[in-house]
Amino acid sequence: MKPRAHVSSGFDAGGDWAVQFGDQHKMIKCYAVVSGGCWLSVEGVDDPVWLGTGDCFVLPSGRPFRLGSDLDGSAVPAIEIFPPARRGGVVTIGDGGGLSLVGSRFGVSGSHVDMLLRLLPPIIHICERPAQEALRWCVEQMMRELRHGQPGNALAVGHLAHLMLVQALRVPLLDVDADRRGWFFALADRQLGAALIAIHDDPARSWTLQELGAIAGMSRSTFALRFKEQLGEPAMQYVSKWRMILACEKLEQSNDPVSAVATSLGYESESAFSTAFKRLMGCSPRQHGRSSKNEQSAPAPRSPFFPPTPIPQ
Repeated sequence: MKPRAHVSSGFDAGGDWAVQFGDQHKMIKCYAVVSGGCWLSVEGVDDPVWLGTGDCFVLPSGRPFRLGSDLDGSAVPAIEIFPPARRGGVVTIGDGGGLSLVGSRFGVSGSHVDMLLRLLPPIIHICERPAQEALRWCVEQMMRELRHGQPGNALAVGHLAHLMLVQALRVPLLDVDADRRGWFFALADRQLGAALIAIHDDPARSWTLQELGAIAGMSRSTFALRFKEQLGEPAMQYVSKWRMILACEKLEQSNDPVSAVATSLGYESESAFSTAFKRLMGCSPRQHGRSSKNEQSAPAPRSPFFPPTPIPQ
C-alpha cells in the first residue's frame, strides 16, 4: 500500500469534549491511548467503542469518525484543532488531563489499494495486553519525540509511525474468532501463504497448479479447492491479477516500454500482454500509462476487482 506518514501528533484533552474527523479517502489512521479514555464512533459502525489506557486502534477505511468524552453533544471539527500547516507536536483540548493520545495519518497509493483496504475491518481495536505491549515502546518513543522536538525528530516519528501500523495490522491475524477467509488471512496461512509468497516473488514464472500445490504441501486438487475457498477465485486467475497489479505500478511509475513490462511479467509477446491487460483492466497498457502520468486526464478504467471504495457522505 506504500503508506506515507503525513502527520504524526498527539492531543491532551480534558473536561467535556468531542472532535469530529472528516472522511479521507485512501487514508489509514493509527492511534494509541497513552492515558485516560474516550469514546470512538465510526460512520457506518453501529456501536461506539470505549478506548482505555493502553488501547490502540486503526481506522483503515477513511470514514468519518468522532472521538470524545461524550458523543451525544456537538463536536469541534478536527481541522480547527489540527490545521494543515501544523506538523507534529501535542495539542491541548480544554484543560487537558483527561486523555492523552498519540497517532499518525497515513496516505496510501497504488492501483490495488482499494482492494487491500476492503480486506480490513472498519475498526481494528487492540485492547489485549500482549498486543498492547508490542506497541508500547513505539508509543512511548513517539510521545517523547513529539514533546521534545529534537533534531531529526520528523524522521524518527515517521519510522515509529510505520512500526505502529505494522504491529497493529498484525493483530487481526491472531483473532481466532474472525472470519479467516480472504487474501489477508491466506497470506498468514502457513500453506497457502507459502504459495502466495512464491507467486509474489516470481510473477514471471509459468506457474502450474501442480507446482503451487507442491510448495503448499498439498495435492493439485486439494490446493485448487483450498485456494478458491480461501481467496474466492482460482489460483491461476490470481496469478494473472497479480501480474496486472505489478504491470500497473510499472506503467505508472517508470518509463519502461510496454514490451519491457510484458517481458518482465512472463509474457512472450507485447500483443499477448496487451490483450490480457485490456481484458482485465478495461484499457490498453499505453492508455493506462498516459492517463496515470497526465494529471489532467481522466483516471484509467479499473477492472471489476479494483472497484472504487465509496466515500461516505
